[in-house]
Amino acid sequence: MAKLLYSVTMSLDGFIAGPGGDMSWLTPYLGPDPLVDDLITRVGAILVGGRTFRGDDPHAGTEAEGKVFGGGWKGPQFVLTRNAPPTPVPGLTFVADLGDAIAAARTAAGDRYVNVLGAETARSCLEAGELDEVLTFILPVLLGDGVRLFEHPGGTHVRLERIDMSSAPLATHLWFRVAGR
Repeated sequence: MAKLLYSVTMSLDGFIAGPGGDMSWLTPYLGPDPLVDDLITRVGAILVGGRTFRGDDPHAGTEAEGKVFGGGWKGPQFVLTRNAPPTPVPGLTFVADLGDAIAAARTAAGDRYVNVLGAETARSCLEAGELDEVLTFILPVLLGDGVRLFEHPGGTHVRLERIDMSSAPLATHLWFRVAGR
């Protein structure tokens, strides 16, 4: 069965997007990364939150705009939202229920990963006991404000077990398994 992987790029101070969801900060750091190239081959489906789907794109204004991994990946995509557009969007399936979205994405992914995109969606998957792994690409920048990697009002304690740690010229990679999964 497919594992759910929250893969995310983050500033050193813990933000995955700037204030208001701004992703333009990421653009100068986009570049070759062997781990990203390997990950793309291991992803069978995308599960993306509605806010992330409608949010800023670090590839805005380029041929890669609106494409997962800047166009390096193609396959089934499931958007978790209660506000699906009135007309179908080719290549996307809009799902209102988290459990239904996870089940559909897992089926579509087969034995490869379901790559989860979006902090709120990842947190929901974690709270539902469905998130298996977290892969964080840490970039050498401090943003000071924005959307956090993980936020849980009132706090919580989620144990992670390190699977791997590596680096590329513009990123440090930390890969974890959610303890008990």
